Amino acid sequence: MATVADATERRDALVGRLFLDAVGAFDLFSVYIGETLGLYQALAGGDPLTSSELAEAAGIHERYAREWLEHQAASDLLTADGNEEGSRRFRLPEGHEEALLDVSSLNYIAPLARAVVASIRPIDAVLEAMRSGDGVPYADYGEDLHEAQAAFTRPLFENLLGKEWLGSVPEIHERLLADPPARVADVACGQGRSSIEIARAYPKVQVDGIDSDSASIEFARKNLAGSGVEDRLSFHDADAADAGLAGRYDLVTIFEALHDMSYPVEVLRSARGLLADGGLMFIGDERTEDSFTAPASETERLFYGFSILHCLPVGMVGQGAAGTGTVIRAHTVKEYAEQAGFSGTEVLPIENDFWRFYLLRP
Repeated sequence: MATVADATERRDALVGRLFLDAVGAFDLFSVYIGETLGLYQALAGGDPLTSSELAEAAGIHERYAREWLEHQAASDLLTADGNEEGSRRFRLPEGHEEALLDVSSLNYIAPLARAVVASIRPIDAVLEAMRSGDGVPYADYGEDLHEAQAAFTRPLFENLLGKEWLGSVPEIHERLLADPPARVADVACGQGRSSIEIARAYPKVQVDGIDSDSASIEFARKNLAGSGVEDRLSFHDADAADAGLAGRYDLVTIFEALHDMSYPVEVLRSARGLLADGGLMFIGDERTEDSFTAPASETERLFYGFSILHCLPVGMVGQGAAGTGTVIRAHTVKEYAEQAGFSGTEVLPIENDFWRFYLLRP
């Protein structure tokens, strides 16, 4: 009888949990709509708006504006004043504006919605890949994916990369400040925010942002314009294995990309080849648990979710792909580095909720 009662309790708990998960999923998707269509921007910094006023300001149909506003208020993302349909006014509560609109804040959470939507776009291809063992190319996830990644990491790079992370490693910090000016290769630079912030933090260095995704490099070059570091930073639609780049750099960096790569050992081997004598490699990737745990933390669950839908399929593209996935553990990074020919890999004592950092010596 006790076993039956326990099973009933677990069943009811799961039913309740998945119901709330569905509610949360729709909240997240509606945040994506609000961010993509500029609805939060229209609501920010002014008087509360009716559905008609929001529709006019954002260029959408009033009926859709009304339903979105009511859903947002019902979910406590917006507040509503008044009971009469059509004249009801909606506003962003104090504190929500930073989370939904402040692109430089470490509390900017809106890009998470875009990342989740991007991850499910090629769901049919993911299902087929799970059957066949093939991968799903990065490009199949569309613009939202690299836009979301760039937006989510931007506050980290602007607030922490040059001000804390690199500065906490004396060997790196001192070389980047010294003469002759150091050269830095930011591999898998995406839309270039990390490259820009390295150049801003260290006014002598020359930085090359390198990425094989043409769309990302196109955005990186747009972000570079007006950054103030145009004379010391270049972006290259290229492969890190380009022989013309060998032996040129005092520092090579890779941020939140190693786990996505089909051939991480080969990429690390190429990165090692980029280093000049005395050069070092600095990697930032996911701060996973040290080993598999079940049940796991919410962060670990988030990593696994992205892994199933995006990072693992992307990392399964190609013959003999590594298939690392988002849940890349420290011992895996060390194994990859050793196979790539690095003599040592150190896990750095840099605290961050989502990222772990590594120093690799050739």
